[in-house]
Amino acid sequence: MPIALGGEPLETDRLILRRPHVGDAAVYRELWTERDPRVPAHRRISPEGRPTVEDIAAKMSVVHDESGPRLLTVELRGTADVIGYCGLTVHGIGSPDEPELAYELLRAAHKLGYATEAGQAIVAWASKAGYRRLWAGVWDWNMASRRVLDKLGFREVGRAKPESAHGYTLLTVKDL
Repeated sequence: MPIALGGEPLETDRLILRRPHVGDAAVYRELWTERDPRVPAHRRISPEGRPTVEDIAAKMSVVHDESGPRLLTVELRGTADVIGYCGLTVHGIGSPDEPELAYELLRAAHKLGYATEAGQAIVAWASKAGYRRLWAGVWDWNMASRRVLDKLGFREVGRAKPESAHGYTLLTVKDL
């Protein structure tokens, strides 16, 4: 099995990808508030205002298994401003041996190449770590994320089931 992601931060020219801290919870919640209305309700802020910053901070404070893939906080180099997350997960379409690339950035960080740059760092790390393949799921209507995955060398291989009123998830894969 490949090695874990989560020790030293990954650094690019403009970004630092590091372990999440409880202090990142407010930005992670802001990501929830900015989600497209086509995203299913369970991935958006509920009418009761959940998850709250406290809910997210509580999840972040739980010690996670260090032996598997993980999501990393993305911050701007030089400012330490948190702009989102990027990393590997086994939730969704991923598995321990073939994890899923996942990323989400604040709207203010869109169209600046940060998602591609963060994704490149994760893909390079995954290759060095011994992963043979990465997966990524993307909504059919999310053209910006589809372009990022294309730039990273992922290719579309089908649709995830089930489809929903919100569209469908395209499955993409990248051999390393």
